[in-house]
Amino acid sequence: MRTLLLCLLLITQAASAQVYTYIDAEGNRVFTDKPRSSNAERVMLAPSNSVQLNQPKPTVHMAPPAVTKPTVHYQLLRILVPEPDASIHNGSGDMIVTLSSEPGLLPGHSYRLLLDGEPQGEISRSPVFSLRHVDRGTHQLVAEIIDSAGLIVERTPAQPFHMHRMTLAQKRKINPCKKDDYGVRPECPLKDKPKEDVSILPFF
Repeated sequence: MRTLLLCLLLITQAASAQVYTYIDAEGNRVFTDKPRSSNAERVMLAPSNSVQLNQPKPTVHMAPPAVTKPTVHYQLLRILVPEPDASIHNGSGDMIVTLSSEPGLLPGHSYRLLLDGEPQGEISRSPVFSLRHVDRGTHQLVAEIIDSAGLIVERTPAQPFHMHRMTLAQKRKINPCKKDDYGVRPECPLKDKPKEDVSILPFF
């Protein structure tokens, strides 16, 4: 009898299986899904409430936390020297540019100076840059703060200045060449040195 009940329980686990019962030749009641007797009757089974074992649990994929680069804000970055739209009078075209930031430069950050869109010298933690032989005319300066990866953290608007360089003729006009200046001062080349008037004295 226990064998029959066990078979019945196993059979009921299959939702699509059909169960039949009949009395065999020895008077035993048989439960089967393949009836072999014409007297077999179909057994109506109630829906199974059994829980399927070994069913894998649904996998929940957790999105990794988004890694965002911390945003750094400087309250102020400006070009102190030269002032905006300044006129610089220098015959050689040399000049000094000084930057300022608030707060001061943070660790891992550096200053970079651009003249007419081109970087000047090396990036530096010093706010002072030296420019040499700047051509005469109007130019644009831009200051930047960059991080260790070379990304721009802060940037100033383009700031104009005007370089005035005297020509050699203008310099010579302001400060005329003297005898000992030729070959020494750039505006006093040797080829422009006046020839000395050598008088030939007669022999007696």
